Amino acid sequence: MSSYLLDAMQTRIGEFIHLRRDIHRHPELAFEEHRTAALVADKLEGWGYEVERGVGGTGVVARLVRGETDEKGTRRLGLRADMDALPITEASGAEWASCKPGLMHACGHDGHTAMLLAAARQLAEHGRFNGTLNLIFQPAEEGGGGALRMMEDGLFERYPCDAIFAMHNMPGVPQGRLVLREGAAMASSDYATITLDGIGGHGAMPHRAADPIVAAAGIVMALQSIVSRNVDPLQMAVVTVGALHAGKANNVIPASATLELSVRALDREVRVLLAQRIKALVAAQAQSYGVTARIDWRPGYAVLVNSAAETAFAREVAIDLVGADRVTQQGPALSGSEDFAFMLERVPGSYLLIGNGDGASPGACMVHNPGYDFDDANIAIGAAYWVALTERFLSIPENSEG
Repeated sequence: MSSYLLDAMQTRIGEFIHLRRDIHRHPELAFEEHRTAALVADKLEGWGYEVERGVGGTGVVARLVRGETDEKGTRRLGLRADMDALPITEASGAEWASCKPGLMHACGHDGHTAMLLAAARQLAEHGRFNGTLNLIFQPAEEGGGGALRMMEDGLFERYPCDAIFAMHNMPGVPQGRLVLREGAAMASSDYATITLDGIGGHGAMPHRAADPIVAAAGIVMALQSIVSRNVDPLQMAVVTVGALHAGKANNVIPASATLELSVRALDREVRVLLAQRIKALVAAQAQSYGVTARIDWRPGYAVLVNSAAETAFAREVAIDLVGADRVTQQGPALSGSEDFAFMLERVPGSYLLIGNGDGASPGACMVHNPGYDFDDANIAIGAAYWVALTERFLSIPENSEG
């Protein structure tokens, strides 16, 4: 069956390479994916799916039901792809490069959408399963929280799922290799703006001022002690000060300074600890320098945790499809973040990676880089994987005559 699926997808993949490159030429930012969403919805409706547009803003959900139902219902599966692009000027040199200045698909969401659409057509025309397939095309993954918006708009109330899965390409991993991980797989991401209010003055008379720059410097260094002295050494934590703004002249002590923080963790309790310690440390440090501190704390994405049973299932599908030698059964966790984490807090499931290329291959260029491009060879593999997973998860009972 697996060899048949790969061969079947290879023979018809040209249509979806063309579609992927069309989406790539016309990137759209978070909640602006109107053209992409319309393209997706039109295709799905043409293949016989029940389609709802505008879920969570610009999201699209498609449902396909097969087989008989009874009072207990049948299994319900969710597959998710993201659609948004990034505010980056493309430098890939590809013939299908972005035609919109300052915007590009620098994370491969065009490829993720094409993979799921290719699987959708195969399943509509040849899929053999018993149950409900929900295809979720999500907007605004890149910091916009599109997953939450879709959930707030009643995603899982109208399209309940017993399990949900998603896939992301990964440069640095051999093209087509599938990487799975049980447990915490991607970090949480929180953000904070720290404003220090002091007393401005002449640079020659610092004793008559309360210098927020000195306080900021002390806080930058002290923040690193949270990771080294408050977090279990066996746990991952990141506290990055990405920006420090203060003053304009070398002989003027400014009245205020601001710091911008990125905070990440791979454990929910560590995430809480980081927030508590950062707030307490900043307040204490500010007081010791004679300034006051205001903290604007902005929770971001949650820790992405893959459930055990669903990850084991996804792993079996991967091994059956491409062979154990092309599957990493328990890959490393990543410090990046993904809002699919919110869906996994509501529904058990798993988030896996597909290699985009390593070494000197073009697909090795890291995501969020102006030179990045999705490897079209992954469309057939990714689509075949979704078809195999769907047919196995929604398998027809052995005693069925269908």
